[in-house]
Amino acid sequence: MTDIAFHFNVGEPLAYACRLLRKAYGSGAHVTVVGPEATLADLDRALWTFTALDFVPHCRSNAPATVRERTSIVLAPDAAAAQGHADVLLNLGDGVPAGFEQFERLIELVSTGDADRQQARARWRHYAERGYSITRHDLAARGS
Repeated sequence: MTDIAFHFNVGEPLAYACRLLRKAYGSGAHVTVVGPEATLADLDRALWTFTALDFVPHCRSNAPATVRERTSIVLAPDAAAAQGHADVLLNLGDGVPAGFEQFERLIELVSTGDADRQQARARWRHYAERGYSITRHDLAARGS
């Protein structure tokens, strides 16, 4: 069963996602990031520029198969486009990502905005009603 973690009170979701992906890349995990196209485009740019000292290799799900096979982070419009990247799913979208069940872990980022928090509550309910174990990480409590 997929392990689900909600990271609440994320002040800058793209910067936080970059740090998570850098950590995941360093650990050797295969990650698929799903979300709206505009968000994925912003994340793509951010991964190239978020720090001068780090490079986080990544590609889009429509990259050639040989590139996807060698890249541990794939940005995709949906989980079905992951094509083998089933360790971790990072959801930057508003809804429950279809096909999340194929992943070992699902990470949900929740900003401090009211609309985002409401959508996260609906996703939490969805997972809880289906018996998934959910871990809560409150960044405000950690001072991050």
